[in-house]
Amino acid sequence: MLLSLAFAAAGVAKLMGVRMIFDVFDAISVGQWVRCLTVIIEVGSAIMRWVPGLQAIAGALFVCTMIGASIAQLTVLPKPFVPALVLGVLSAITLWANRGQLFGNRAQLSVR
Repeated sequence: MLLSLAFAAAGVAKLMGVRMIFDVFDAISVGQWVRCLTVIIEVGSAIMRWVPGLQAIAGALFVCTMIGASIAQLTVLPKPFVPALVLGVLSAITLWANRGQLFGNRAQLSVR
């Protein structure tokens, strides 16, 4: 639940046009359309996290978002990347826990 709230809050902050968020996307030099796309992904994923059968897709989108955030923070932004890394790890756990939704019952088999 906390992971969904974190992504929803981040998406809403981007949607509301918080000046700091605009500055971040300007610093990355990717344009504000990426901010809009990120809003859709973050808020949509937070909602999908609670829809039965879509948790794995939400986890995968969370992971992709945090990979992008970590790369931006490591290369361009003067911010620590640890929060993005922690959210990325939690997202990966969500994806792993629900991997059966992506690959059917084969993913539920234990490795021997």
